[in-house]
Amino acid sequence: MSSSVPPSPYNRVVPLIVAFALFMENLDSTVISTSLPAIARALETNPLALKLAVTSYLLALAIFIPASGWTADRFGARNVFRIAIGVFVLGSIGCALSHSLEEFVLARIVQGAGGAMMTPVGRLILVRSIDKRLLVNAMSLVTIPALVGPICGPPLGGFITTYASWHWIFIINVPIGLIGLVMATRYIPHVHAERPPPFDFLGFVLSGLGIGGLAFGLSVLGLDFLPIGIVAALLGIGAVAAAAYIVHARRTPAPILDLSLFKLPTFRASIFGGFLFRLGIGALPFLLPLLLQIGFDLTPFQSGLITFTGALGSLFMKAAVASVLKYLGYRPVLVYNSLLSAAFLAACATFVPGMPFAAMIVILLSGGFFRSLQFTAINTIAYAEIEPPQMSKATTIVSVAQQLALSTGVAVGALVVEITLRLKHGAAMGATDFPPAFLAVGLLTAAASLVFVRLAPDAGAELAGRKVALRADLEKRP
Repeated sequence: MSSSVPPSPYNRVVPLIVAFALFMENLDSTVISTSLPAIARALETNPLALKLAVTSYLLALAIFIPASGWTADRFGARNVFRIAIGVFVLGSIGCALSHSLEEFVLARIVQGAGGAMMTPVGRLILVRSIDKRLLVNAMSLVTIPALVGPICGPPLGGFITTYASWHWIFIINVPIGLIGLVMATRYIPHVHAERPPPFDFLGFVLSGLGIGGLAFGLSVLGLDFLPIGIVAALLGIGAVAAAAYIVHARRTPAPILDLSLFKLPTFRASIFGGFLFRLGIGALPFLLPLLLQIGFDLTPFQSGLITFTGALGSLFMKAAVASVLKYLGYRPVLVYNSLLSAAFLAACATFVPGMPFAAMIVILLSGGFFRSLQFTAINTIAYAEIEPPQMSKATTIVSVAQQLALSTGVAVGALVVEITLRLKHGAAMGATDFPPAFLAVGLLTAAASLVFVRLAPDAGAELAGRKVALRADLEKRP
């Protein structure tokens, strides 16, 4: 497939379509977060068990995303995008009609399968059509509309759950999906590769078993959802499949996940450092609503009004990201901002009944501000050394790592809460059970700085425009 995107109007509208896909996914994931206690009561299950609904969605994304690049090359981005939206909407309807935890988890998996094809296809077209020096601004601009999802999600989900029914938080995806179908049909170009490489079916199966087995096994560890023997089997199968895929990828000319890209220092740092950072951050949307509703006895709507401030802080930072990276450079931002973001995440451990809401909002708003800078820096540094022919492979791995990290973060956060409860010998869940979880995921987020500190001082200089600025200064000198 050509490395360029057809001219106007496509190259002006594609960023909006990518933003739309991000909006749809982020709205869904944040709307559900404030409704988990109500859904748990309706399905007659433990609120912590509903982490399966969160992780199953993210796991489905991680499992099916590897096929997105090849599928778009083979069948055309427009066709894949439209089908993905349709599958996502069907999964949303399934969630609304669920009457048990098993049905709900299955519907979330269907949603994830659709979401796995939406965002990566649009992001791939974006990175192929924009100069690297403009990528930071493009990524910042394209995510501003998508941040409306997290901003609207918590209060919207809380309002619907408090004053109507949690079922409607999934039904609202139907009209949004229909708008997406119209946009995809009208504006996404019908581009596909003339001779795509053969589909790596064995690699797809091995990577799916590896990712799914390990992450899902970890997410159910400690719950009574599955017998311990099945959990151990999931973890064992996942480990063996992951090892088998590594061997397979080295022997296959066109593996579904090209592990040779990890030889590039900036790509490697983005994946491993980004995994640790997102692992901690991914637990926040799961833990915070549970703390506010179960520990503080707030309504879903009240909880949503507090939690949405983190996304609001992220929106404020977007306009300044490019300037900050150009002035400071990638390495200092990634190292020190990891520690700042971790500190604000760990500060959530100080949330106790009676604490002024204003103090909570300041912590969440500030944390969202710095997390936004870190997300953009991590997302863009991944492409610093990637050549145009490798963009599809790089985008696939980046998307898989992002979703796997978020899923693992939810599992880790819930596991720490479960361990705290077990140490209390069956006492009811309360506000005092959450601080250890916030501290644990805060430490994981801080650990990302140990990865980023190994970057070269000039890493990502071209992306940040630092080389360009230096060259201009030299040309002005006599």
